[in-house]
Amino acid sequence: MPMDKERAGIQSVEVGFALLEGLTHSSGPLMLKDLAAAAGMSAAKAHRYLVSFQRLGLVVQDSRSARYDLGPAALRLGLAALERLDAVRLARERMPALMETIGHTLALAVWGNHGPTIVHWEESPQAITANLRLGDVMPLLASATGRCFAAHLPAPLVEPLLQAELARAVPGLRSDLPTDRAGVEALLAEVRTRGSARVVDTLLPGVVAFCAPVFDSDGHLVLGITTLGPAGTFDTAWGGAIDAPLQAAAAQLSHDLGGRPAVAPPAHAAP
Repeated sequence: MPMDKERAGIQSVEVGFALLEGLTHSSGPLMLKDLAAAAGMSAAKAHRYLVSFQRLGLVVQDSRSARYDLGPAALRLGLAALERLDAVRLARERMPALMETIGHTLALAVWGNHGPTIVHWEESPQAITANLRLGDVMPLLASATGRCFAAHLPAPLVEPLLQAELARAVPGLRSDLPTDRAGVEALLAEVRTRGSARVVDTLLPGVVAFCAPVFDSDGHLVLGITTLGPAGTFDTAWGGAIDAPLQAAAAQLSHDLGGRPAVAPPAHAAP
């Protein structure tokens, strides 16, 4: 029947998509043989698809390592989909007024495949050079955005990333970053108590940032609103001229989404 043929779709598209799925779920770029294995096809077959995906910008290949990764077109598709989420759309609509109140750069982040991901960015007239881009994934412990997500997301979701960051930590090197489990728990407990996360000269030299959480009707964290600026002109005080309006804007957005803060997640399990 005609309807059955229409529902059959184009099989080659579905087969090729398995390669994109393989890259999406991997922790980084893959060699051809590994990517082909993840997609359940031969290397020769995978290569033919990858040639077309490279032409479209969906996939890129590193000239030195020969590894494949998602390309700029895939990033644009993902960001476009994320920006169409109601929470992100509503937050974007409110950012000009919030920036007028705060006077510093604002960003929106959601939880992506590899952690808190920047999906929207609006620079203030006095913007600093932050070297951040749309699609950047923020560290959980060194960024205000990451701390906000780590404090409010379920422990099993963030635990692998936390363990990886703790494994790279050097005890005694910095006083503003936790290097053990007790330090992480104390940090995240403070984020929940304060209602926002803050870093001062931690991720970027001379830069201060706050991030406030936005919740949906189920009490789930749906996005973080982040603001950052130079330490010389940025109010670092909890509940101050930056933190208070940022938290108020996040709370209002949560309210309009039917949201409420979730009960604090349980402590993260020891590695």
